Amino acid sequence: MSDPIQAALQRAQAYLFDLDGTLIDSHGSTNRAWSAFADRHGLDREEVLGHVQGKPSSESTRELSPAGSDLELEAKLVEEAEVNDTEGIVPHPGAAAGLAADKKVAIVTSCSDDLARARIGASGLPRPAVVITADRITNGKPDPEAFRLGAEELGVAPEDCVVFEDAPAGIRAGKAAGAFVVALRTTHPEETLREADVIVDDLAAVFGP
Repeated sequence: MSDPIQAALQRAQAYLFDLDGTLIDSHGSTNRAWSAFADRHGLDREEVLGHVQGKPSSESTRELSPAGSDLELEAKLVEEAEVNDTEGIVPHPGAAAGLAADKKVAIVTSCSDDLARARIGASGLPRPAVVITADRITNGKPDPEAFRLGAEELGVAPEDCVVFEDAPAGIRAGKAAGAFVVALRTTHPEETLREADVIVDDLAAVFGP
């Protein structure tokens, strides 16, 4: 582990973990739900999948749905598809060790309450006492609101937290909150992660397998 990460981990009072792509591999479920959305509207699948990573589904459907679409219905269809499809969801290496670290921990995700519950349950990972979801905030990532709320509920300042993220939107949110941000190469090209303080392969590089 590099010295900057070691120093940040020792100094931190809390760790804030993104869920999808950070703690768990849920790309199959995500890809299937959003590919169906793209097909319904004649959109390019790859462009849609690249756009939705790290954002609340309601926000993505609002941004991507053609004019005149029923946005509430579109968000509901995507949400139901993801909640009901947990096939292939597994923890990423190091996820269990990270959540068991001798620090305060929280999950800060762009998932809804229902989706976070389904995916954490399917992964077999323990659910920490503090889980911040899209249902609990007004502004999704890259806004720092979710990470600030996570820190607040743990009783620490954002500046005393380390954020673990895989998506550019989440990295920007963590930095804007004032946290030290560790980016993971699990889902995005490294050139898109460079706003983070440090980049590693996955949580196992920090916490072990």
